[in-house]
Amino acid sequence: MSQGAESGIDAPPGREKELADALSNLRRRIDDACRSAGRAPDSVRLLPVTKFFPGTDIEILYRLGCREFGESREQEASAKVASMSQLSQVRWHMIGHLQRNKAKSVVRWADTVHSVDSERLITTLDGAVGAARDAGVRTRPLRVLLQLSLDRDPGRGGIAPERLTELADQVENAPNLQLAGLMAIPPLDADPDAAFAELAGLHRSLLTDHPAATELSAGMSGDLESAIAHGSTRVRVGTALMGARPITSQ
Repeated sequence: MSQGAESGIDAPPGREKELADALSNLRRRIDDACRSAGRAPDSVRLLPVTKFFPGTDIEILYRLGCREFGESREQEASAKVASMSQLSQVRWHMIGHLQRNKAKSVVRWADTVHSVDSERLITTLDGAVGAARDAGVRTRPLRVLLQLSLDRDPGRGGIAPERLTELADQVENAPNLQLAGLMAIPPLDADPDAAFAELAGLHRSLLTDHPAATELSAGMSGDLESAIAHGSTRVRVGTALMGARPITSQ
């Protein structure tokens, strides 16, 4: 499989080796961080963040063993997913801010949404998944991660920690959603260790009443070691794996 399904063009010369080397280095970082934290390497999953990158890169990473990919723009992701239908084992994650009017489209392809942060979005996703299941375009509930705002800045997305129990209960009671865990991004210019320590404490609290919500999506290219030290089960990595973005956002 050497051609991008949505572009019909070959990957640039050397791109496969570039991605293979980056993936090997990244897996080594994750393994080293797990050992330093006294954790098993397989307790942390890598989510390659492929937004802005072409289908040829996803095909390469698929050949290298990756089966999950993170996207953040609905229109780009929907087109990419449609063009990657031959990659039958892929699970797609929506990691960016999700507007309610995009929910109907997103639930047709997303296995997991990492950025759920309001009662209205929960209600909308539940209804959209139900409709998709009734239409036969989806068979499973949607996995949901509640995004926490550790800096209480609504402009960056996420819910205030004091609302965690309320929204977790709402997801748990939604028939078409599955509460999988939490996601967070450290505040700008914050100490990652302090931010991830707070997140770990909130996750432990969540597990008291929602023991199945075991996923903790935290850590990116620059801070994954700190996130793993504080219990992250999934790191979302773009730059350290994919390199510089080939295009800019619209």
